[in-house]
Amino acid sequence: MLHHYYADMHIHIGRDMFNQPVKITAANTLTLTNILKEASRRKGIHMVGVIDGQSPAVQREIKHLITKKEAYELAGGGIRFENVTLILGAEIEVYDEHCLGPIHVLCYMPTLDDMAHFSSWLSRYMKNVTLSSQRYYGTAKALQTKVKSLNGLFIPAHVFTPFKSLYGKGVKTSLTDVFDPELIDGIELGLSSNTEMADHITELHQYTYVSNSDAHSLAKIAREYQEIIMAEPSFIEFARALQHVNGRKIHRNFGMNPKLGKYYTTVCGACLQQVSPNINLCPHCQHKRIVKGVYDRIQELASDDRKLVSRPLYFHQVPLEYLPTLGPKTYQLLLDQFQTEMNIIHDVPYDELKKVVSEKLAQMIVKMRQGQLDIKAGGGGKYGKVKLND
Repeated sequence: MLHHYYADMHIHIGRDMFNQPVKITAANTLTLTNILKEASRRKGIHMVGVIDGQSPAVQREIKHLITKKEAYELAGGGIRFENVTLILGAEIEVYDEHCLGPIHVLCYMPTLDDMAHFSSWLSRYMKNVTLSSQRYYGTAKALQTKVKSLNGLFIPAHVFTPFKSLYGKGVKTSLTDVFDPELIDGIELGLSSNTEMADHITELHQYTYVSNSDAHSLAKIAREYQEIIMAEPSFIEFARALQHVNGRKIHRNFGMNPKLGKYYTTVCGACLQQVSPNINLCPHCQHKRIVKGVYDRIQELASDDRKLVSRPLYFHQVPLEYLPTLGPKTYQLLLDQFQTEMNIIHDVPYDELKKVVSEKLAQMIVKMRQGQLDIKAGGGGKYGKVKLND
């Protein structure tokens, strides 16, 4: 029997169990155990992809949880902790002779042993396997082949962001310049883009899209996520959903309105004023660093013969913390009453919300569900904002 599950498959680890850094730019509280507790108890997410699993210390923490009988490995791949399944992944920076710039990719493994094997192999091509998103000194296609030899999944990450992504700086026009298209299992959209925008590019039509948070703090988990139809939250079921096997599939994608993303518009890298994508010098401050926005980059890559593609619905949402007037105390009040963020965002009726928070905030939560919030666009590394209307 198939069921609906929520999944966020791109979460970083800030510190390992020895309090050593993993993702240097991530919060110190973002430990593996804290991620699992946050996802299970507060977020209400059923499956998470931790993409620093190649770090030996992260693997040791998983083994520690298993030894304490707080977690166990699933027959279908993944590790179960309370109400959430952990899928082990690694974010890797590819920059071989075919790349115009660095490209981040996500590599997921079925089991802890598979990830340990992958980590050992990576250590021959990577200077520091203990840290997140490190440079891999080898070819992209060799990496793809290794992932597939371990029955893993290979997904290019946040493919449109201006830095360290496939279309941002990695290739001029086509993913085939760098990757074997047959060895790609899905495409991660990333902030500042959505399904409709990505489908302007014909070569992406064959792939399933995933929408993930790229969380660098506990609060950002499930900033973007998807609802997946599968038999259980496990590695093999996730793989089947990406390939649409026997009814398994991504049912809905949830992500911030692209205008809320910090790379939607083209801006000057110095003054952050919006500028034309076709200039080399900012007319406002004369700075030469122009950061091309996702919208403008997609227009460059867009196909003239665009065809309609059958896709899951993409819902524009924001995390609860993004809503104006919803502070920490109100957030905790909502959790105390309705248990998890997923319940609040998806299930709690308006009349029940109104009993706990102001009518105006309850209306805003409902508008968020329906993608009706007014947005001020972001760009150049600065997030957009939800407008508070009178």
